[in-house]
Amino acid sequence: MDTHTKELELEAVGPATRSEGAPVGSAGNTTAEASGCHGGTELSKASARAAGNDALMDRYENDYPKGPHDQPQSMCPAFGSLRVGLRMRRVATILSGSACCVYGLTFTSHFYGAKRSVGYVPFNSETLVTGKLYEDIVEAVHKMADPAKFDAVIVTNLCVPTASGVPLQMLPKQIDGVRIVGIDVPGFGVPTHAEAKDVLSGAMLAYARQEAMDGPVLPPRDGLNDKPTVTLVGEMFPADPVVIGGMLEPMGLAAGPTVPVREWRELYAALDCAAVAGIHPFYTSAFREFKAAGRKIVGSAPIGLEGTDAWLSAIGEACGVAADRINISRNAMYGAISAALDGNRINGRITLSGYEGSELLVGRLLKELGADLRYVGTACPKTPYSAADAEWLEAHGVEVRFRASLEQDLAAFEEFEPDLAIGTTPVVQKAKEKATPALYFTNLISARPLMGPAGTGSLPGMIATAIANKDRFLKMQDFFEGVGQGDTAGIWQDVPEDKSGYRAKYARTVQKSHNAVDNGESVGC
Repeated sequence: MDTHTKELELEAVGPATRSEGAPVGSAGNTTAEASGCHGGTELSKASARAAGNDALMDRYENDYPKGPHDQPQSMCPAFGSLRVGLRMRRVATILSGSACCVYGLTFTSHFYGAKRSVGYVPFNSETLVTGKLYEDIVEAVHKMADPAKFDAVIVTNLCVPTASGVPLQMLPKQIDGVRIVGIDVPGFGVPTHAEAKDVLSGAMLAYARQEAMDGPVLPPRDGLNDKPTVTLVGEMFPADPVVIGGMLEPMGLAAGPTVPVREWRELYAALDCAAVAGIHPFYTSAFREFKAAGRKIVGSAPIGLEGTDAWLSAIGEACGVAADRINISRNAMYGAISAALDGNRINGRITLSGYEGSELLVGRLLKELGADLRYVGTACPKTPYSAADAEWLEAHGVEVRFRASLEQDLAAFEEFEPDLAIGTTPVVQKAKEKATPALYFTNLISARPLMGPAGTGSLPGMIATAIANKDRFLKMQDFFEGVGQGDTAGIWQDVPEDKSGYRAKYARTVQKSHNAVDNGESVGC
């Protein structure tokens, strides 16, 4: 039954009615519903642990470490795992969480191009604490598990069900041949939406790895490759895997599937590789599955001149390729990228920040292109697979911040006074308010080819054009100076009056009240 707007294609697939005796991880935990993303991180974690989710919380704290502060400012992390599932062929998605959260997640997903219905299991306080919510999820899974339509159904617990201990691990592993994959993606356990992509990717790889161990599995839709393959981990511009495949060919290798995958059967091909390229370094859960399958992980990426050369050497060694064949590819790329660097230069001071996981790679490329790069901030954590990139940047005088907060990104902008700020939406907004050209990292930088010679030529023109807009920003700042700020904010029919006197009078009244309270005096209404 559809209980929400058709525009969002949000379908309620489980009733919220009373039932007794169902499994309940929280043992009637009544504080869980008051926690979630608005009730405080520590309360939510405590609720989840009290509900029997100690192992889950321990794993997330280990896989996705916080700090130096609590966690970056980010959209709901479940957006990341939701998008991964919605982009997969023959995969259905069911969300279990507060209605406001589900509405926001589906709205954002459709805004970003999703054209598929999302299942939703509603609940109330009673169904949550009695365990009826779990029964409703089971009913929803059976309703959705149609082998004619789906290979898998992904069920995702949001904050409140996770804090309440709704036990998705008890769901059947398959129904009529349709795989059932349950994951928990609470905002108090998974710091960013980028890492939530890893939560789902790791869960699916674990399921697929067990299937492959149990017996024959389906080959890729386009058939098996006759060369050893390198699985690519991390979302990239569509041309990048093609470019990487061209680099690998002289070594007798081929580019394998890209994780997150677009179809379930690609998981088997991803696992059946010669080595894994950790293009984005934060896929900790996915890397764990590849290691369990006996695959080597190679960090960094074929980015810029030095990065490409080092990466080709590491990939060739990991795949057991002879040195002379590795050198053929290295020499070809060295010549092509050197020529591209000579013809493409960036002049200007830049600060860079983002939350996709490729910030350090882009930083390396900008630096080799000649940019005066002062700062790179990423919302993602430091991992062994980002160490080489961080060390390279720091050796070239760039400040690197992992788990960077908005405050740190803005402080870097203020300190270094760049000619161009590349960053998240609030950083771009702040820069433009200061009449500084700025580019949104996600839509304008990471959504471009970055690897090999193609990457060397993709950024300079756009960045030069942006920096050249400085005079336009100064003219606009001068023209609009004072408009839309303070007493002039809003829409006016006439010239707004100066209300600063009222504000000063009100401030004195408030201060007088505070002083009276501090001195123990009685204050009337």
